[in-house]
Amino acid sequence: MRASKETVAKGIFLFCAMASAVIIASILLFMVALGLPLFKGGAFFSVWTGAWAPHQGYYGIWPMIAGTLWIATLAMALCLPLSLGASFVITSLGGPRLRRMLNALVRFMTGIPTVIYGFVGIFLLVPLIREGFGGAGMCVLAAGIILAVLISPTMVLFFSDSLQSVDPANVQAAKALGADRVQRLLYVMLPKAFGGLASGFILALGRALGDTLIALMLAGNAVRAPHGLLEPARTLTAHIALVKAADFDSLEFRSIFACGIALYLFTTAATVAVRWIERERMMVP
Repeated sequence: MRASKETVAKGIFLFCAMASAVIIASILLFMVALGLPLFKGGAFFSVWTGAWAPHQGYYGIWPMIAGTLWIATLAMALCLPLSLGASFVITSLGGPRLRRMLNALVRFMTGIPTVIYGFVGIFLLVPLIREGFGGAGMCVLAAGIILAVLISPTMVLFFSDSLQSVDPANVQAAKALGADRVQRLLYVMLPKAFGGLASGFILALGRALGDTLIALMLAGNAVRAPHGLLEPARTLTAHIALVKAADFDSLEFRSIFACGIALYLFTTAATVAVRWIERERMMVP
């Protein structure tokens, strides 16, 4: 009887996994089919690498790809060390009171609406950048900083849960051998929690690539590839939100599906890269 219940449960879980895979693949095929007219006539590479000038017949999304990469990379570079540090304090380095306070603060931050972060960026960060560095203030730097604050709670929670899920017997064994808290963290907890850390990184990167509101409010939405942190930019998601075409069949409207395909490819590449690193690490004796 127990074996039959386990078989049914496995079947249900397998069905759910297969259904999720089919849905994801169907969405990708849907975007490819709707964006196909944009790639006809030898314009496949120009869509990915060309400029955006619809009035001149150019529908390249490279400026949006570059803006997305600039902002997401800056956000992850700022967020990763802060999130790791906060998770270290919550799991092992901080005192009981500090751990509780920091954990409660992080969980509270996850419930703050994205638009609140955007307003804080507009009224506090943008004027500081404008006065300190010049320019309009709405740029890659402003969007990257606020986006890092937005996604950091997600990373901290994933990192903390992964570190806390390490077998306590391993930690106690290291403690019995004389390892202090930092040594136990670096040589026992971090290696054992690598898979969870990688998952948290992927999830945060996906959110950084897919966030729309912060880019709309703070990046400046200039349709050109940025060449510095103080230049305005438009992300792929912001472009999807901003494109307004009266004709559903127009190539300008079709460009939003090319943006969706690019986002899919970015997320898939990040997932495959991290999983490959994890597999290579597990193969090392």
